[in-house]
Amino acid sequence: MKNCRMFGAVAPILVLSLACGDTGPEQGPPSDDEISEIIENLVAAGFPEDDIQLYDGLVYVGRDAHVTLEASREMLETDGELEQYRTRNLVSRNLDTICIDGRRFSGTLSTALNWSINNYNALNLTFSMRRISNNTSGCDALITAFTTSGSGGSAGFPSGGRPYFRFFIGTGTAQFGTNTTEHVITHELGHAVGLRHSDYFNRSISCGSGGNEGDGGVGAILIPGTPSGATVGGSLMNSCFRSSESGEFTSSDRTALRTLY
Repeated sequence: MKNCRMFGAVAPILVLSLACGDTGPEQGPPSDDEISEIIENLVAAGFPEDDIQLYDGLVYVGRDAHVTLEASREMLETDGELEQYRTRNLVSRNLDTICIDGRRFSGTLSTALNWSINNYNALNLTFSMRRISNNTSGCDALITAFTTSGSGGSAGFPSGGRPYFRFFIGTGTAQFGTNTTEHVITHELGHAVGLRHSDYFNRSISCGSGGNEGDGGVGAILIPGTPSGATVGGSLMNSCFRSSESGEFTSSDRTALRTLY
């Protein structure tokens, strides 16, 4: 059993049934990706960032309460604040490579597109994404990126087992920086592979106004393992974005995509 390590002065113990957690002889310490998810989950569950510490490869809160990945996920399930929905149509699991034609993007949009593709490839899904210019050799499906005026983006949903064939990003999105532009592009690619808005049932949650988008003719099916509510910042697939977005998937986004693909 792994011994607990204190951080100097004794601090009050949080009653989480997590203190002095044992990773077990087979489980081992969490990976870097798991550590990142644990921290994201704790922040989403309401823990102050300065109360979360990494020591000897393990994540602690309150200086002496070890939090495992499973425990951090259970906190979010209890709160019921994160969620994800999908359309009836999805990308075929037999499709290996989705190519993104990004030749129309430059500057911030170009960099953000690369980061967005990396977001998906980091999850090791049934498909991988690859940016191309004009050579479609080895592509099982093609999505073309276009620019338009204004800020924000738009896309469509899969059909025939293939992702939607194009998406648009407003050139004005670049004014918010690369991270927020990455968020918008990753969001539109999410639609292209079958994700609905996380707050489709009440757009005012992320937009400040608006109602229920409804079925939209494509379905709004809750993805197993993700709660049904919605919060500001709770998902990259919220209807509206903020200028301070990180561009990274939340834990519920990752769960949704890994469940589907």
